[in-house]
Amino acid sequence: MRNLFAVNDTAPEPQAPLVAPPAEETGGRLRWFRRVGGRLRRIGRRRRRTPEVPNPSSGLRILIVSDAWKPQVNGVVRTLDTLGQYLGKFGNTVYYITPDLFRTVPLPTYPEIRLALAPYSMISRIINVYQPDAIHIATEGPLGWAARRFCVRHEHPYTTSFHTRFAEYIHARTRFPISWGYGILRRFHNAASAVMVATPSLEKELEEKGFENLRIWSRGVDLTLFNPDMARETEPLKKDGPLWLYVGRVAVEKNIQAFLDLNLDGAKMVVGSGPMLEELKVKYPHVIFTGPRFGEELAAIYAQADVFVFPSKTDTFGLVVVEALASGTPVAAYPVQGPADILDGSGVGAVDDDLAAACRRALGCATAEECRAHAEKFSWEACTRQFLSNLDLPGFDESYWLEVARLPD
Repeated sequence: MRNLFAVNDTAPEPQAPLVAPPAEETGGRLRWFRRVGGRLRRIGRRRRRTPEVPNPSSGLRILIVSDAWKPQVNGVVRTLDTLGQYLGKFGNTVYYITPDLFRTVPLPTYPEIRLALAPYSMISRIINVYQPDAIHIATEGPLGWAARRFCVRHEHPYTTSFHTRFAEYIHARTRFPISWGYGILRRFHNAASAVMVATPSLEKELEEKGFENLRIWSRGVDLTLFNPDMARETEPLKKDGPLWLYVGRVAVEKNIQAFLDLNLDGAKMVVGSGPMLEELKVKYPHVIFTGPRFGEELAAIYAQADVFVFPSKTDTFGLVVVEALASGTPVAAYPVQGPADILDGSGVGAVDDDLAAACRRALGCATAEECRAHAEKFSWEACTRQFLSNLDLPGFDESYWLEVARLPD
C-alpha cells in the first residue's frame, strides 16, 4: 500500500510509528491525534527559505492562491495560468502561491493532486514580503484555507472563486453528505468581499444556498491556439464515420461512462488522464484513449472531431466546451449549468436529458465558422476585465486602479 504521507522532498529522519492507542485508553486517542498533527506541522516547516517574490514599481500586485496547479491539466489550472498572463499584459504583476512551494502529500484516491503540509507560516511570510494590493483565493484546499486564515486574522480583504463542486465530488467518492459539504464551502467563501462565479445560473443557485457577495466572472478561451484551421494544418485522424470526442479528467465525477455507453455510429475518443483511465480502457476496448494531450496537438484533435460530448453534470462552467467551439466543433451535453449557459440559444450544439439524442442533434447542426463566432464572445480580454473589476483593492479608488492596470480600450 502506498504511503499517503510520503512527501515530495527529502524524507525526514525515521521516527517511531504512529500507532493509534486502544479506544478504551483514557485520553489516548486525543493525545495520538495531537501527536500526528504536531508531526505533520514539523514536516511542513522543514522547507527552504521563503522564495524570492517580485517587487514591482508600477501596476497592481496581485496574489493568487491555488491548490490546483501544474502539472495538473484541468480548466482551473488553465484559467488561472492564462489569467496571470493577461494581467501581466495589462501592466500588473501576479504571484502564485501553489503546492510546488511546499512539502506535499498525495490526495487519497487521486495522487495527481498534491496537498500542501502546514502552509500557513510560509504563506504569511510571502504575503508580508510581497505586500499585494489584492489577494484572490481560487481553491478550498489547504492553501486556500491557510490564506483565508491570514486574511481574516489580519483583516485583509480578499476574493474567492467557485470553480468546482467539491460537495458533489466528495459525495461521489465518499458519500459525505452534500449539505455538509456546502456548509463548509459557505464558511470558506462568505468572508470574502466577492465570490466569483462563472454563470448567472450558478450565481442564482449559490445565492439560494446561502452564499453572499456573488459576482460574475466568465471564462476565456485561447482563440489563437484553438481554431478550425488546425484541422487542415495537421495530419488528419483516421476515422470511419463521425468522431465523438471527450476532453478532460477521467474521473467518476465527470460521468464519462454515460458517454462511453452510448450507441453511436463512428468512433469515440477520450483525451485526458485520471484515476479511472486504466479501468475504462479495459471496460471499453473499442474507445480510443489517448492520454493527456497539449497545445497544438490537442487543438488539432478538437478541430477534427465531429461533435464534442460533455457528459459532466457537476461542472460549474466547462472550459473545454468553449475550446471545442473555438475549434469549430459543435457540442452535445446535458441541460445543466455550464454547457447550458454557454450554448443557450446559440444553435451551435444541443442539450438534452437523453445524451444520445443531444449527440445526434449536434452532429452537423452548425458550421465551423458559426461555432467559432459564438466562442469569440468568450475572449480573455473580457474575462480579465471582469476579474479586475471584482477585486477588492484596499487603498485604491476606481479611477486610480483602472489607470495603473492600463486596461485596453
